[in-house]
Amino acid sequence: MTERYSSNIIDKAKKIRILVLDVDGVLTGGELIYDNDGNEFKIFNVNDGIGIHMIKKSGLKCAVITAKGSKVVKRRAKDLRIDKVYKNFHYKIKALYKIMRKFSVKEEEICFIGDDLIDIPVLKRVGLSVAPLNAVDEVKPYADIVTEKKGGQGAVREICNLILRAQGTWDNVTKRYFE
Repeated sequence: MTERYSSNIIDKAKKIRILVLDVDGVLTGGELIYDNDGNEFKIFNVNDGIGIHMIKKSGLKCAVITAKGSKVVKRRAKDLRIDKVYKNFHYKIKALYKIMRKFSVKEEEICFIGDDLIDIPVLKRVGLSVAPLNAVDEVKPYADIVTEKKGGQGAVREICNLILRAQGTWDNVTKRYFE
């Protein structure tokens, strides 16, 4: 899998200590579903969840930055044992600085996956910037990687696998699945 990526991308992935994710368009396909009572529904990808679980198992941290506050996101983050959710951040760079302080990481130790204009300031600063295939066109030039998969359809898993393989932790994290 790492053959697809340049040595520069592999070097960047080796330095990652925290995976930071946008929600709508990254962890989901970007659709917002409301019922007549105003309840919000989101569809999350199980493969992405396993990727996050493996990232956590490898010792890396994971955080979410979202422009909205949502019970659904809070629930999914809890299920995945995501370390921190930064909600209601329309200017996401402020959340990035909070992440750097809380987790004692440098910009080059952060991988961020974002899909829309609001994500560009963060994409420009992190060590490994990623846009899912379905990101808006204006975002893609700011990404080191544009995934082969869409947000909510395995884009997060694709990057989790890359990071684990680049850091040499893939075999250890996945060995129980192959026994």
